[in-house]
Amino acid sequence: MDGKVGLWAGAKEGHPYQVPYGVVKDTTRDAKSLITRGALATPFLLEDLRFSHSSLETCRCSKCGKDSEASSNMEDFYELELNVKGLKSLDESLNDYLSVEELHGDNQYFCESCGTRVDATRSIKLRTLPYVLNFQLKRCVFLPKTTTKKKITSAFCFPGELDMRERLSEPSDLELIYDLSAVLIHKGTTVNSGHYIAHIKDENTGQWWEFDDEHVSNLGHHPFGEGSSSSAAKPVQTEPSVHLSSTEPMNGVINGNHINIGQLQSSECSIVSGSQTYSSGDAYMLMYNLRRTTKSGEVRQTVSGANHMEIEGDIIYSDNDAALPAHLYEEIKELNASYLDACQQYKSKKERELDCITERRQEVRSVLSEGPVLSLEDPYFWISTDWLRLWADNITPPVLDNTPIQCLHGKVPVSKVGSMKRLSSKAWNMLFSKYGGGPALSNDDYCINCLVEGASTMVSADNYRDRRKVMKELADAVHSGKCLDGNLYYVSKSWFQQWARRKIIDSPCDADAGPTASIRCPHGKLMPEQAPGAKRLLVPENLWLFFCESANSVKPDDTLGCSVFPSDVEPCATCSMELTEVASIEDTLREFKLKQRQNHEKIALGKGFALSSHCKYYLLPSSWLSTWRSYINANGKNVSSSVQPEMLDSVIDMMKCGKAKCCDFLPVCFSCQHSRLLERPLELICKRGTIFQRFSATDGLTIITKDDWKFFCEEWGCTEEKGISAEIEFSNCVANNLAGSCEEMPIIEEHMSPHDEVNEEIESRQPVIKTSPEVCEVCIGERESCELMQKLNYCNEDIRVCFVRGKEAPKSILEASGTISEPDRRISKRSRKTNFGNSINLKVSGSTSIYQLKMMIWESFGVIKENQILHKGSTVIDGETSTLADMNIFPGDLLWVKDSEIHEYRDIADELSDHKMEVQQAEEGFRGTLLTSNISSQVV
Repeated sequence: MDGKVGLWAGAKEGHPYQVPYGVVKDTTRDAKSLITRGALATPFLLEDLRFSHSSLETCRCSKCGKDSEASSNMEDFYELELNVKGLKSLDESLNDYLSVEELHGDNQYFCESCGTRVDATRSIKLRTLPYVLNFQLKRCVFLPKTTTKKKITSAFCFPGELDMRERLSEPSDLELIYDLSAVLIHKGTTVNSGHYIAHIKDENTGQWWEFDDEHVSNLGHHPFGEGSSSSAAKPVQTEPSVHLSSTEPMNGVINGNHINIGQLQSSECSIVSGSQTYSSGDAYMLMYNLRRTTKSGEVRQTVSGANHMEIEGDIIYSDNDAALPAHLYEEIKELNASYLDACQQYKSKKERELDCITERRQEVRSVLSEGPVLSLEDPYFWISTDWLRLWADNITPPVLDNTPIQCLHGKVPVSKVGSMKRLSSKAWNMLFSKYGGGPALSNDDYCINCLVEGASTMVSADNYRDRRKVMKELADAVHSGKCLDGNLYYVSKSWFQQWARRKIIDSPCDADAGPTASIRCPHGKLMPEQAPGAKRLLVPENLWLFFCESANSVKPDDTLGCSVFPSDVEPCATCSMELTEVASIEDTLREFKLKQRQNHEKIALGKGFALSSHCKYYLLPSSWLSTWRSYINANGKNVSSSVQPEMLDSVIDMMKCGKAKCCDFLPVCFSCQHSRLLERPLELICKRGTIFQRFSATDGLTIITKDDWKFFCEEWGCTEEKGISAEIEFSNCVANNLAGSCEEMPIIEEHMSPHDEVNEEIESRQPVIKTSPEVCEVCIGERESCELMQKLNYCNEDIRVCFVRGKEAPKSILEASGTISEPDRRISKRSRKTNFGNSINLKVSGSTSIYQLKMMIWESFGVIKENQILHKGSTVIDGETSTLADMNIFPGDLLWVKDSEIHEYRDIADELSDHKMEVQQAEEGFRGTLLTSNISSQVV
């Protein structure tokens, strides 16, 4: 609803019934013309004259008796919003609206004159009233405990005539009597559902009308119907309780949730004596029009206490005293005439359509009654059923069309019997004379040619079925190795098996084509049987001739698919030579791969091996070993898709490259400008006192034995001296080593000692990998910083937030939340199916602030941001100006939040309206790098 009209609290936007302004915007120029003539003291719009009224809110100090400065400010408004809860009538609501409120205690008023907080009184005073007075009944209340809205459905009384003279702060000498003109009603018991209707009074006739969507009903001279005898009245329900201050008994009729109360001598100050009073439990807006009065022989006067407007010559007053500009009155008059003309045209068109429908019905009945052919000796005509449907369903049928039931010879074929009907000569003439078209197809117009062709087709189908049945028996014998005497011919084995499995039908189909297509080589000769898909078998000559006949009948132009290959024909020599060469290459490659699998058995199977200290090993990229492993283990169909790894000479050269690639950070580049390694070896782990290296298929460098390196150099072209060597050494835990941890320190036999002092010394040492050349930590740190920046520079990605009730989070949530997201990490089925309870996915970016994240959580779970204790794992996330990138929150992370319940609940709308904080932008130059990261670079 427009803001100038007012909105019932709790009603949805786009309310179907808006307060009728009339045509307000078109009158702006007329109001301006009145201003220029000096008729008004201040600028105004006609809509303001009819709907706007002014009031002031007075706040008076109880100590000094002075009013506040704001008490002199006039405020314009378009409706009075009245409380309904706990009040029974419009008079009580007005008393409550204009009552004096005392401000004391926590609500004390700060008096500028006294310079302190003092007790005070506050009240609203009406200064002027409009021509149209709107009362907004506040039937919707907010329940803080449940944070929901509730509709008040108690009965509310309001008069048909209302005297507002005593309600002004300065009583007027003239009468301010308003007549009820409209009631807006919401049917339903809840705020979020229901139905809206409007009851509006016609000022010309005094009758009330109900507007319910597209339905309009006459209610008579009462806003809720004429009573139980009226057709609009609803069945009498249990009579609601109506409380009035009248001493007279109520004499009214209950109509649904509404009551028409008879003539009452009310003692309420706003109700005109003798006027009717009504009651409703669903009315939420009341509209009253000012009653204008004139004295005989005097010029029309404006009402004091309402907005002042003088009478001018270009203003026209209608019978109900509504003021309209002259041009607007003429425009409305023309629109009314146009509307009446449109109504008359619609009525005429409706009568014509009804006459046409009646005529068509009579025509259909007459044709149907005359249509049946009573005797086969009587002449009749054929007619298309498709056209009959169009004729019966449409008011204006198309021209009669019998072409769909004609054959190529222009007659009636037997195959079209299901698409046509017989009509008697009389019925046919009735339709043909009116709609024309054709052609006329009589009972003698059956097609002899189509009958002969159909019979011939049936005979041919029977003959084909019989022949194919015989050939099917012969094919089964061939498949069993019998009937191989005489001339024999090759056919494709797969095609033959499919042909033998197919059902016997009336004629050849597309599957019968190409019996030798798959065994014919590109040179037009017989494909060697060793070629893929070239399996073949021999069939007798009579079966071969049947195959050729069927194939040529389906595809007569396909000579390649039906090539003749007798049993004595030799396979293509060129194709045989090519296949021999390919087979030789495949055998050589198969032996090569087998030899490599034997030389590197553990590496080929992806198994680790125990490492010993002070033994020389070599390092290779894990990605190269993974490619090599896939290549030598590929078999069958996977051979063609396997990728051959690069030669080791070039791989080692890239591992030891110069300054040209020192800062590229390419996956294949493992050395830097410092002549050191740009990748770390994979970390060491200890199991049962034995040292192993952690496995990875893509990252880091993997340790291989000296023998493996020697064989690799022979097999993949490299010299042993170019290798990157590595040794296992032990160092103290306090040192900053490359791999391993104090917690995973192995107990190895060669270091075992019966003395506790020696055991404690061994436990304080850990195995590390010493490489030659050494690992360059400077370049690795720069690369990991760039990778971290790329990971934190995300947009519109998902993170999951779990709401935890209680003091501690479940162990499953802590473990999942503390785990760093790794896209390539394997996750067990149990972990994927873990249900974290009350959780939600949120769309965030790396630049999203913690404040914005907390507002999303507030909106999702209803926990105010001051009470949110946000965690990632066991780490508390705080600082509203920080971003998710600053806190190292990655896409896919699981966060959990707990409600401290320290601060009281408040509406999120208050936070959005009061939030004035300027978010401090962090230094962009270091965002996303290890300088602002709170995790170590080794976990990236």
